[in-house]
Amino acid sequence: MTKENSIRNNVWKWLVLALLAAVSFHVTTPPKDKIRLGLDLKGGTSFVLGVDVDKLRENILAESPSLTNDAAAVERKIAETLSGCDERITAVIRRRVDAMGTNEPVIQSLPKKHQLIVQLPGADEELRKAAKARLQSMAFLEFRMTHPLDNDLVSRLLAKDTAPEGYEKKGRGYARIPGVWEKAVAKSGYAARLAAFGTTDDRYRFMLEDNKDGTYSPHFVSRRVELTGENLESAAWARDDLKGGFQVKFSLDAEGGRKFSELTRKYKPNGTQNRSSARRALAIVLDDTLVSAPYIESEIGSEGVITGRFTLDEARRLASDLNAGALPAPLKILAESSVAPTVGDDAIRSGRWAAVIGFTLVAMFMLFYYRRAGLVADIALFLDVALLPTALVIVANLLGVFAQDPSMGGGGSAQLPVLTMPGIAGLILTLGMAVDANVLVFERIREEFQRGEAAGVAIKNGYGRAFSAILDSNLTTIITGIILFVVGTGPVRGFAIMLTGGVVISMFTAVVVTRLVFDHTVNPASTKPFKMVQFFKSPRFDFMSVGKKTLCASIVAVVALIGIFAFRLVKNPASVLAVDLTGGTSIVYNVTPDESKQPSAGDIRKALDGFDNAAVIQYQRGVGSTTLLVKTGESAETAKGRAVKNSDVGAHVTSLLQAAFPDAGITAASVEEVGSMVGADLKKSGTKAVLFSLVAILVYVGFRFRFGFGLGGVVALAHDALIALGVFSICGRQVSLIVVTALLTIIGYSINDTVVVFDRIREQLSRDRRSSFADICNSAINACLGRTVMTSLTTFLAVLALFLFGDGSIYDFALTMLIGVVAGTYSSVFIAVPVMAWWYKGKRPDVEEDTDGKRA
Repeated sequence: MTKENSIRNNVWKWLVLALLAAVSFHVTTPPKDKIRLGLDLKGGTSFVLGVDVDKLRENILAESPSLTNDAAAVERKIAETLSGCDERITAVIRRRVDAMGTNEPVIQSLPKKHQLIVQLPGADEELRKAAKARLQSMAFLEFRMTHPLDNDLVSRLLAKDTAPEGYEKKGRGYARIPGVWEKAVAKSGYAARLAAFGTTDDRYRFMLEDNKDGTYSPHFVSRRVELTGENLESAAWARDDLKGGFQVKFSLDAEGGRKFSELTRKYKPNGTQNRSSARRALAIVLDDTLVSAPYIESEIGSEGVITGRFTLDEARRLASDLNAGALPAPLKILAESSVAPTVGDDAIRSGRWAAVIGFTLVAMFMLFYYRRAGLVADIALFLDVALLPTALVIVANLLGVFAQDPSMGGGGSAQLPVLTMPGIAGLILTLGMAVDANVLVFERIREEFQRGEAAGVAIKNGYGRAFSAILDSNLTTIITGIILFVVGTGPVRGFAIMLTGGVVISMFTAVVVTRLVFDHTVNPASTKPFKMVQFFKSPRFDFMSVGKKTLCASIVAVVALIGIFAFRLVKNPASVLAVDLTGGTSIVYNVTPDESKQPSAGDIRKALDGFDNAAVIQYQRGVGSTTLLVKTGESAETAKGRAVKNSDVGAHVTSLLQAAFPDAGITAASVEEVGSMVGADLKKSGTKAVLFSLVAILVYVGFRFRFGFGLGGVVALAHDALIALGVFSICGRQVSLIVVTALLTIIGYSINDTVVVFDRIREQLSRDRRSSFADICNSAINACLGRTVMTSLTTFLAVLALFLFGDGSIYDFALTMLIGVVAGTYSSVFIAVPVMAWWYKGKRPDVEEDTDGKRA
């Protein structure tokens, strides 16, 4: 085929390239509107809310004590409440969030788990605290009658020398005993015990009204609900001129007005249900708490007032929550993550520098090593970045089939997934991995020139013979990306899309675009080889002779590293695992750069004495900045039994440190709080992801080659992951979900080298039918040695940029990847092939290919 015919036949490829470029331009322009940043880049707060089943069970038992010994009936009531509650919860939370005035909030329902993700971009500390309280408030309004003899019963109760659990008598009521009340509330069944205190009639329950002066007035309230907030039409705050403070006025709809009028008519003095002139009190109950118990003086229509000595903020919040509607079930915060806006700006800046330097290092290295061909690879590298948005949209829609996530795009939309710091890490990683296919092709072209082929034939054969290895190695990375997306959440899914999209587009540019460039710029009849640097010229290392020794050394290293890790894990899990895997609260503080004013770890521990003596305290010193990490095992769910205001552990720890060290410049940069249930789920999903990846790669490699090849590959991958985990832990860092993500990425990446070596072994088995299997393995490893070193170097350079400029979790990701890249390079030569050879007992396996790279 002539050069002119080749160019004509390539027209359609240019059109596809132009279409992809046009789509990328469309989905990214204007960038300010089209590129959405995650909370870790622009700051804000993210909550994971879940139905508090334990609280729901307590509420049911408090309302229906007759069910105490009927667990099946209680579970049926719970199931009835949970059935179909997710849509209503989402709608109520959305109205509450909208009322806060937050810009572009993200609310995502997880119906199967009865959970909800709420993201509030740009939320400051004040808004975070307000949101945390409001999102958990049920705003379930009820009107109930008090006992006809409420005053007499209360007087008799107060005359006794008894008090509810956690309280003590004080005047005409009770007061909470500091430290005792918190522990009492944390005990299971407290709500039911409090409701039964002092009662002799199961139709009524004991409740306390907050007098806002540290005392609580007791009442005996009917368990029968006369009217609920479902009939509420509107609510508004107003001044309480009679009692002082503020109150909430409400209006009921027509049906509610009729019921309220009938209720007050019955129980007013001399009413149909109150034959005497004595006044009956109407209990106003909000979220199972007695707000007030005003006396019914006369018939009331569709309007009323809720008094409770509210502050202005409390009255405003209550009115807003009532207008938003009631939640059908109590919610609790399972996890919370907060990032200061300034930290997001720093993350964008460091991510930008890491991307630019990573791109530059890889591009310069390719240009230096492959000269003219390296320039073609750099053009492809530039197009990888330019066309990546199109790939992200396509991949997001395809992966959306496995798991719906609005923040990640998909669902048939042309919207880019939210860009997060792990996403930027994925971009930088793909820059290093993108040239892998180019290296494979260029090394094959080098071999063809060495055989004396002309440029046209060398290029054609180079692409043809490299394609099988390119396809296999990239498909294993894509498999890992899919598993990461399915089992991961939030930023991890963003990383999975970025990684998968980068692999897909790099395959296109490496196989199609670079070939187009060569077709237009190279004379096919030329016999002059491309100028390329070669680190290893005809290497003849006997790798197989040391296979047993390297395997034994690796086993010793793995056992030692994992043994140390396991010992530390058993001794103090919090020192080894990050908060997202153990549960608890992790706070990163900015501190003064003046080391003389920075408190020591011992002083910080003293400041936290009595709250958490086992807290992990660690300074993280970077270039020009110092941060302080404080990790405690306490979270909102465990802080209920502690003297922690609003169960806000992050705010409590911050206040302790700021009070103890006023000159240290301690300010919270980020707060991450994870409940034990979420931590357990993340550990389980991370373990599953690793196992699924190993099994999937074993199946794929076993299918493409033979089982022995798959076994060798999986053993090598397990070695890489375990070595990376062990060395990372010894460096004093904590294993988090982003580290698990890095381990999975290592599994997907490291198999690339192994697959390329296996592909060369398979090829040489069909060409050389005389040499021993050990000689063929040595020959294949030596033939791929230059490519192995090259691709490892480019990936290492890209990740090194991330390591130098990243901080926090991205630093952890980069460190894990650096270790994994080195371990993967080693294992593809010294682990995978020896294990595979051992499986076949040194004999030639029945794996044949013809010279075109197709399976015979």
